[in-house]
Amino acid sequence: MAPMLEVEGLSAWYGHVEALRLVDMHVDDGELVAVLGPNGAGKSTLMRALLGLVPTQGRVRFRGADVPRRNPVAAAACGLVLVPEGRGIFGPMTVAENLELGAYLLKGNRAEFARRHDRVLALFPRLKERLPQASGSLSGGEQQMLAIGRALMADPKILLLDEPSLGLAPRVIEEILEKLGELNRNGLPIVLVEQKAPLALRLARRAYLMSVGSIAAEIDPRTVKSHDELANFYLG
Repeated sequence: MAPMLEVEGLSAWYGHVEALRLVDMHVDDGELVAVLGPNGAGKSTLMRALLGLVPTQGRVRFRGADVPRRNPVAAAACGLVLVPEGRGIFGPMTVAENLELGAYLLKGNRAEFARRHDRVLALFPRLKERLPQASGSLSGGEQQMLAIGRALMADPKILLLDEPSLGLAPRVIEEILEKLGELNRNGLPIVLVEQKAPLALRLARRAYLMSVGSIAAEIDPRTVKSHDELANFYLG
């Protein structure tokens, strides 16, 4: 079977600066794939390039069809949904309003909205207690739950997460990772961008290592036993 998501020769620019260079990668149906690397490696740019949020060259195909360039709405309609670094929630709006924004493509289908809403609140019961609360008043962990919940309201076919552990306490990170593992076990493909490699490797079936805007290596997480071994992949 062809991969669910195929990326070929993807490059991206910020002005005249090439931030991503000839990236090839794929995600199979049901996979959780990690994208690892230090700050400045190009991980966030890759996520933005997949959605057409930056100027790109190359191809991104979803289920065999090209994802339109520079058209984030079309990418979301295909099923590529991003939880951005920093969460991107709308702080003055309530939790309920943020979740409703995630389902904007439904165009008034209340039955489907209710199904997705119930699924999100079952996954993150804490959000149910916070529905009327301003999102900016939530804790960091609750805001990350809301960001993931809002993405799930779009009914993603592939969920892209950019540094979901950023700024969170270890206990909260464990809780978030457990929920991501649950989503993946239930069949949702996930691309997990992380600087904290050991966290991502616990969940991932495969991992791509990025360095200076390119893919440095593709690895099987089961083969990585230590930080030294991981460093060796970068060094070749």
